Amino acid sequence: MSHRAGRTRWRLFGVVLVPAVAACATVGIGMAQGVLAASFFVSGEKFQVTADSLTARGVSLYSMIDVTRKRELIPVVVTGFRHATISGLCEAITVDVPVLGTQTLLISGGDKRLVGATDLFLDATAEAAAQANFTGLDIGVAQGAISKGPVRSGDRDSRFFNPDGVGLQSTSVTLTDVRVNTVAVSAGTLNIPGLRIRIESGARSCP
Repeated sequence: MSHRAGRTRWRLFGVVLVPAVAACATVGIGMAQGVLAASFFVSGEKFQVTADSLTARGVSLYSMIDVTRKRELIPVVVTGFRHATISGLCEAITVDVPVLGTQTLLISGGDKRLVGATDLFLDATAEAAAQANFTGLDIGVAQGAISKGPVRSGDRDSRFFNPDGVGLQSTSVTLTDVRVNTVAVSAGTLNIPGLRIRIESGARSCP
């Protein structure tokens, strides 16, 4: 099955994200009472990840809640890829540095040879693709029953993971002109040919 649309904002993304937003209130009460504990902390700063194209086998989407060290709750959709190849990868992280002001760390690669990744996870707050072509797509699968794509180690046992929540899985997907706002990226392996890292003054974004 394929999903085709110009500048698709993954309508599926919203379906999965809504339960995570609703869960924030309940989880927040639990944390305030000391009932729940976060399994890991994120900085809470959003950054940009873009790619000219991404092709993957074994795809999953499920809702989670990331937590900062200040116990702030961030609803995210975790997008997982068991095996992925990426062209034109770019990552832009903007930070405020004392004395120097706003600086942007730019990381790029995969222009002439494809980036390769296994067990790649994006904790996203927004995703967009010019076109998304899925095969073997299941929308509405229970998050605890996801099997075609990966679920990050520890997430299934997390207090923030709802096994009965709405999930998505797919045998494979091809995405073009990918743009993601995320608070965390993790991978089992990540091979980046032609890696380039640079710092530029001011707030910058990927091309």
